[in-house]
Amino acid sequence: MSSALRWCVLIPCLNEEKAIASVVKSALRLHAPVIVIDDGSDDRTPELVSALPVTLLRHDQRQGKGEALRTGFREALRQGFDAVVTMDGDGQHLAEDIPRLVDVGKRFPDHIVIGARLLQREQQPSVRRRANAFADWGISWACAQPVADTQSGQRWYPRSALDLVELDAQNFVFEAAVLIAASREKGLGIVSVPIASRYEGSFRLSHFSPVRDFMRITMYTIGRVFHYGKIWASYSRSRAAPLVVDDTYSNRAA
Repeated sequence: MSSALRWCVLIPCLNEEKAIASVVKSALRLHAPVIVIDDGSDDRTPELVSALPVTLLRHDQRQGKGEALRTGFREALRQGFDAVVTMDGDGQHLAEDIPRLVDVGKRFPDHIVIGARLLQREQQPSVRRRANAFADWGISWACAQPVADTQSGQRWYPRSALDLVELDAQNFVFEAAVLIAASREKGLGIVSVPIASRYEGSFRLSHFSPVRDFMRITMYTIGRVFHYGKIWASYSRSRAAPLVVDDTYSNRAA
């Protein structure tokens, strides 16, 4: 894949006035185009973003993270980008990690790259860590390939994954749906780059509902497992070691 590949940073956000300016500014320091999707914030988030040299798209009312990402994907496709890197607007993801995802994305052109929270995992609350492990197990099964940290929102999506923009999945289910459809319908691989788990500090409460959204993702994933069939073969393939690329680009298991 050419080094001239065109990519941008995509940031969905909702009521992030405490962090959004610093998050966007850190992304701008990478000298890449930035697209921000405001999902109906009722605080100063859109005001702060509009003062910066980015593309700002706004929903009149809240439609969920899935629709925010969908709006961003459509805009990236409209502008002719070959790939996007997503990051959350609350400060949990570091723009400094983005060049690593981009580099691995170029090295693995037919892959989605996940910034997997494999470092400093002791910072993750134990309940969240167990829930993430269960999600990794189920979504990997639906993908028919192993995936490290299926719940991370910091990802590199190549053009072929962006083409899945109209998937029938909403809210936090959308990110899982893209991984599954990209694996099963586009034949894409999934590779992870280790990043730090960041739960300490002044992050606002997550918009993710531990009960509602977890059940939505679980039910969708079960449906996809049965939809694609060959259930045992898919499970067997999902039990291999996930592809993880460390800073020296040597493969190791998660």
